[in-house]
Amino acid sequence: MTSDYIHLEHDGKLLLVNNDGEGPAIPEPGRVDWIGNIFLIRLPTVEEVSEMGIDWVKKRENNIILGETERRVIIATPKIEWPENWAWKDSVISDSAVDPVARESVYRTIHRVVSKVIIQNEENMILMAKVKRGFFTGCWTLPGGFVDYGEHPRVGAVREVLEELGIDIEISDEHGESGDIIEGEDGVIIQENIFTSEGINWLSFTYKCKLDIPIEKIIPKEDEIEEAKWFSKNDALRNAVSIFDRDAILRIKQ
Repeated sequence: MTSDYIHLEHDGKLLLVNNDGEGPAIPEPGRVDWIGNIFLIRLPTVEEVSEMGIDWVKKRENNIILGETERRVIIATPKIEWPENWAWKDSVISDSAVDPVARESVYRTIHRVVSKVIIQNEENMILMAKVKRGFFTGCWTLPGGFVDYGEHPRVGAVREVLEELGIDIEISDEHGESGDIIEGEDGVIIQENIFTSEGINWLSFTYKCKLDIPIEKIIPKEDEIEEAKWFSKNDALRNAVSIFDRDAILRIKQ
C-alpha cells in the first residue's frame, strides 16, 4: 500500500521530489514530453519528509480520486524558514511530467470565489431566487454566483444579479475598492469553508443593498432561475440551504 502523500507548502513554495524520493525537484512549465513512461516529479511521502528532517504542522487531509486510484494527501505547513529552493506552486500544473496527484492537490488548494447579495426592500424583506441548476437546484438562495477572472467580488455580485434577475443594483463602496466611491454602509461579510473530504476551498463575499421593486418587475433568467420572491428574515432563514447564505442573513440587523 502506498504511503500518504504530504502537500508541504510555505508562502507559495511546494516541496516536490523525484521518484526516488529525492528533492527538492523543480517542475519545467510547458513540458509535455520526457523519457520513460512514468511521471518524473511527485509529492513526497510522510516518511520521505521525515528523512529530510523537516517538522511540520498538519492543517487537514484531502482525499483525491483519479480514475480508480484514491490517495490521501495531508496538507501541512513546514516548520522552517522560507524554502527558496522549493518549487513555485504555480509552476506545478503546467508540467505534464508532474504526477497528477500533485497537480490535483495544487488545484484543490486554490480558492473558489463566489459573491452574493442580500437585497432588502423598504420593509426589510429579503429577495431570494429558486435556482434551476448547479449545486442548489430547486432550492432558494441569495442572488449571486461565481466571480469571474479579473473581477472584483463587488462587481461580480452586481453582474450576477443583473444576469439572474434582470435588475440593476448599487452596492456601497465607501473606499472605492472596485472603482468609484459609492456612499453608504460597506458591510461585506466574508466567509470561508471546506465542505467535503475533497478539500475544495470556498471563499464567499456577501454584500448588502436596498432596492424597493415589485416582484412582478423582476424577470428571472429562464434557464437559471425558476422564481424570485421576497421573504421575511425568518422565512429566508427557513428556506436558505447554503451555509454561507444562512450565516450572512443571521448577521443582518433589521
